[in-house]
Amino acid sequence: MQSFNTKHALRLALVAAAALSVTACASRPKPGPAPEPAPPPAVAPTPEPTPAPAPSASVTPGTIQDFVINIGERVFFDLDSYSVRADAAPLLDAQAAWLVRYPNVQVRIEGNADERGTREYNLALGSRRANSVREHLVSRGVAPSRISTVSFGKERPIDPGSTEEAFQRNRNARTAIVGGAQ
Repeated sequence: MQSFNTKHALRLALVAAAALSVTACASRPKPGPAPEPAPPPAVAPTPEPTPAPAPSASVTPGTIQDFVINIGERVFFDLDSYSVRADAAPLLDAQAAWLVRYPNVQVRIEGNADERGTREYNLALGSRRANSVREHLVSRGVAPSRISTVSFGKERPIDPGSTEEAFQRNRNARTAIVGGAQ
C-alpha cells in the first residue's frame, strides 16, 4: 500500500512540476493602462435654445441680422411635445422684448418635427409648436396681428441625420421675420 501512495505522490509532484514549468515559460502581456470605466448610458443631450450672444456692435439694430445674431430665432421641444420648455422661455422673452421695441416687424413662427411619425401627425405637431410659441409671445405683449404661424412638420429638417441628436435639433420652432425690419 505504501508503494501505491508513493507512486501517487510522485505522479502528483510530476504533474505539478509540469504545470509550474508551463506557466513559468508562458509569455504574459505587459500590463497596460487600466481600462476607463464605461460611461453611464447617456441620454442624448437636449439641444438648448440658441443663446442670446452679447450684442454685436457691427449689426444694425432692428434688422433681421440683429434679431438672429443678438436675440436668437429657434427654440427646441421635447419628443411628442409642444409645451414651451423652461430653458426656451428666456429666449422667447427676449424675442418678445425685441418685437415690442420694433412694432412694425411682422414674424412667422415655423413649427417643425423630426422624421419619426406620419406626415399628418408631424404637421399637426409642428402647428401646435408654432402656436405655443405664438401664445408665449402674445402673453409678453406682442400684438397677435403681427404673428402668423405655419407648420412644416418633418419637411424642412435642419439636420438631415437619423440620430437622436438630429431628431432633437429638428424638433423646433423658428421665429422668422417676414416684414417691417430695417
